[in-house]
Amino acid sequence: MKKILVPVDGSQASEKAAMKAIEIARDYNSEITYLSVADVRGKYAYMGDGVVSVPINHSQISAMLVENQTKMLDAFASIVDSKGINIEKKVAAGVPYEEILKYAADNKADLIVMSRRGFTKFKRFFVGSVTQRVISDAPCPVLVINEDEEK
Repeated sequence: MKKILVPVDGSQASEKAAMKAIEIARDYNSEITYLSVADVRGKYAYMGDGVVSVPINHSQISAMLVENQTKMLDAFASIVDSKGINIEKKVAAGVPYEEILKYAADNKADLIVMSRRGFTKFKRFFVGSVTQRVISDAPCPVLVINEDEEK
């Protein structure tokens, strides 16, 4: 197991996943890629009457979202102790689960270590789950690290 992919959203749950990935990387002499995805879907302005207008400078908004994700990823990488492990940081723009799956396939990841936020089953049904979609279609094994359930 040489390549571990860790999707990062800046949450405590993704920090827990990164810590587990680091533990595995140390055991197997693996490299880790932290991947953060700027979700650039649906960045539209709404008129006062509820009618959707055309996108407002979509490329500028997308660039700003990517820049913000890059800053978050840099801050994230600085707080986890990954001494002695080859770490790579990547930022993609698109639909999160699609970009995670694409990166894993294109880069031949051996393992994806990711978090699942602690939503109740009821809330998860309505919110949807990036993790669930990655598990369903991943080209490699996925290790899911759970965060404590919301109260």
